[in-house]
Amino acid sequence: MRLYGLKNCDTCRKALKALPKAELVDVRGDGVPGDVLTAALAQFGDALVNTRSTTWRGMDEADRNKPPLEQLKAHPSLMKRPLIVDGAKMHLGWTKDTQAALGAA
Repeated sequence: MRLYGLKNCDTCRKALKALPKAELVDVRGDGVPGDVLTAALAQFGDALVNTRSTTWRGMDEADRNKPPLEQLKAHPSLMKRPLIVDGAKMHLGWTKDTQAALGAA
């Protein structure tokens, strides 16, 4: 199980603590593999882009109008976190539904 997020993100830390077998991949340092990003975008669509983040608020209008895949490749920390990849299944965010699906509730 891989958890894509930021090592200093409180939500990612909570998820990692509840999922001791998960491996944290810091998106700022390591990025997200293209195939994972494409699959996550196909499953979650625009919800993958965190428009409430400080990264988003700091972007100019031209960058905000680019396709989501381009935005996420240029600014990995713009991705909603955490993105949890468990085999063929993907979960976005650390919601009650995600916790229940992963048996961490």
